Order: sequence, then C-alpha cells, then structure tokens
Amino acid sequence: MKLVVPIGPGGGTDILARHLAQKMSERLKQAAVVENRPGAGSIVGSEYVAKSPPDGYTLLVGGIFNMVMNKALVRSLPYEPLRDFVPLGYLSAYPFALVARADLAPATLREFIAYAKERPGKLTYGSAGLGTLQHVWGTILLKSLGLELVHVPFKAAPAVHQEMLAGRVDLMMDNLSAVKHHVQAGRLKAYGVSSAARTRELEGVPTLKESGVDFEGESWFALFAPAATPPAIVAILRSTVADILRDADFAARVEKDGGRVLAVAPAEQSKFLRDEIERWGTLVTRYGVGVD
Repeated sequence: MKLVVPIGPGGGTDILARHLAQKMSERLKQAAVVENRPGAGSIVGSEYVAKSPPDGYTLLVGGIFNMVMNKALVRSLPYEPLRDFVPLGYLSAYPFALVARADLAPATLREFIAYAKERPGKLTYGSAGLGTLQHVWGTILLKSLGLELVHVPFKAAPAVHQEMLAGRVDLMMDNLSAVKHHVQAGRLKAYGVSSAARTRELEGVPTLKESGVDFEGESWFALFAPAATPPAIVAILRSTVADILRDADFAARVEKDGGRVLAVAPAEQSKFLRDEIERWGTLVTRYGVGVD
C-alpha cells in the first residue's frame, strides 16, 4: 500500500503521513509506505493518485493545500477534487498565527490595523510563495481589513522567519507549529490565532475573532482514494482511519505539533470538502488573490 505525499520529504505533511502509515501497517497487517511525489505545487502527486487503479493500494495524503487552494487558484487543474477522489477520513487540523517582527510598534492587532492604515504600501508581509496558505490567507485577511501591505514571497517559510527576526519583513500569517517557538521566546510577537478557540500552545494570544476580525480557518489534512474505489474497500479504509484517530499515541503526536485530531463522520466527509472549496474559492475571488 502506497501513501502518496504530493510534496517533498521532511515537511509537516510528510511527517504526518509517516505516522499514519505506521498505524495503518499495524492494523491492516501489511506494509504501508510513504512515497513522495512533489512537483508543480502538489499537482503532480495529486494527479498521479487520481489516475491510479482504484484498488485501495494507492492513496493520497492531501489537505486544504491541494484539494481546496489548487482548485481555487489553478485554472487548468488536471484533477477535480470532488469528482476524482473519495475521502477516507480527515486526520488533523492546525491553526495559523498572525505574527509580526518583535520590534514593530503596535502591541495588539487593533493597534496594528490603525498603524497600517496610516502607512499604506509601507509595510510588508511574507509568505512561502505564491499560492501557499501563508500568501492566500494573509492576502484575504489584510484585504478584508482594508490594509495595503506589500507581499514578499519566498521559497520557504523558514526564510521569511529569518527575515522577520532580522527586522526586514514586518508581518506573516503562518502555521502555529512553525512560529510558536519564536513567539514563546519573544523573537516574534503574535497578534492572533486563526482557530475558533485559543490554543494551549499560545494561551495568551487571542483568536482573530476575539480582536473583532471576521477570519477563522485551520489548515487540515486527510486521506483520499481514487473516486472509483469499490465501496467495500472504502469502508475498510474509513474504519481503519477512524480507529487511528482514537489512538492516544497518534493524537499526542498531532497535539505536539500544535494541532488537533479532526474527526468527520463518513456521511459528512464529502460535504466537508465541498463546503471548504466553496468557502475559500469565494474569498479568493472576492479579494482577487492570484498566483500570476
């Protein structure tokens, strides 16, 4: 059994996939291996699984990045998430944090909004590249607030962190797990988290909604099979994933990375994906987020 990760090794998706593969191997009594197939912003690996034999042996570890954002941003996407895949189970969800360089004057989000409005085009926000969640969510959030900041894309998130630590980039919206250590150490300041409730990783940081900002979202991951996979195989795999989500060790690993287990009932799994595609696609269009 292959669990295809459509991005390179070493990142959060890859690590999660390897935890999942280990747990699946234990339960199904057969080898489950992770295969990285990066390329074209996760499109190569996703298309590969969409066109693989629907026999339950080639699965996709995907998420909001390749199932929702690619759909919203890429005009000629060679796969259709709702048509070409069947969800086998959602795995985990992670909040984002809005962070600023430590020496930026505003202490709170409300103060920052006023500060930025007085300086249109003078402040910068970084991302891990065009089309990434850091770029898309950062743009949606700032434009919804009527703020004009200059987007500075990098090739990876750690490069943005380094520029912020050096005082050369002002703001970033990034996965909590990636920036929490900088915030905890006082190297960056956090204005808010994107989840519905505060996170225990940064208990003193309010949610964006607590600060009066209408933004809520989590980066999520799930396991998918090609759409024509027989219902009996889908049922076995869904049952296996559901059992893994009840595994204390699996949950602990997710929570260690600042996330939470995301359990969605089988009857609601396709609706969850459809709702996410509609929600974020609408916002991408409304605020003119592009990758060109």
